[in-house]
Amino acid sequence: MDSKHCTSESCSFAEFRRKVQELELLSAATLSLLHQLKFTGRVTVVVQNGTVLKSGYEEGYFSRRNEERLT
Repeated sequence: MDSKHCTSESCSFAEFRRKVQELELLSAATLSLLHQLKFTGRVTVVVQNGTVLKSGYEEGYFSRRNEERLT
């Protein structure tokens, strides 16, 4: 974005959009845990006015193809 036309708010929003597009919203520690778990499901975060209102995940997406099934 051209710095002559960049207000603080527009630059912040542009950076937010870039992070969303490049999947940079989760911390490195969380991404590492998801990778370690081989999680392929859905993580949801609801934000309003800069505050996280709700977050969650859908458990049904854990893959156990390479592991023995629990009995």
